[in-house]
Amino acid sequence: MSGVLLASPVIFWQFWAFVAPGLYRHEKRVVLPFSLLSSVCFLGGATFGYYIVFPPAFRFLMGYATDFLSALPTVTEYFSLCLRLLIAFGVIFEMPVFMVLLAKLGIVDRPFLSRNRKYAFLLSFIIAAILTPTPDVVNQLLMAVPLVILYEVSIIAVWLLGRRIPVDAEEEEMAQD
Repeated sequence: MSGVLLASPVIFWQFWAFVAPGLYRHEKRVVLPFSLLSSVCFLGGATFGYYIVFPPAFRFLMGYATDFLSALPTVTEYFSLCLRLLIAFGVIFEMPVFMVLLAKLGIVDRPFLSRNRKYAFLLSFIIAAILTPTPDVVNQLLMAVPLVILYEVSIIAVWLLGRRIPVDAEEEEMAQD
C-alpha cells in the first residue's frame, strides 16, 4: 500500500499521458483542476480518517479486553481497519468535487440540492452506518457529520463553480480545435 501511495504521482502522470492526447483543449482545462482538487480532497479525507476517526475506532475495538480476555490484533487486522477507514474517508471527501462535476453536466443544481437536503442527511447516516467498521454510535457520527458538512460545502461549490458551459460555446471551441 505504501508503494502505491508513494508511486501515485507517477501512476497519475502515466495515466494523464495516456488520456491527454485524446482530449480537446477545453476538456483538458476542466480535467486538470478536477484531478488536482480530487487528489487534495482524497488526501484530506484520508488524513481526517487517520488522525480523527482511527484513534476512537481502535480504542473502541480494544475496549472489549477484560481481565480474562486480552485483545491482540494482528498486523493484518490493524492495517485492514486503518486502510478501510482511509479509503472510506478519502472517498466521502470527494463529494464536493463529484457534485460540481454533476452540476457541470447539468444533472444537479443548487436548488435541487437544497430541496433534497433532508434526504441527503438521512442517506449520510445510512452510509455512515454501512461504512464504519465498528458498530458504535461515536464512530458513525464521526463519519455522518463530515458527510453532512460536505453536502453543505457541495451546495456552495455547485453555486460557485457548477455553472454549465453553454452548448454553443462547446461546439464553437470544438470547431477551433
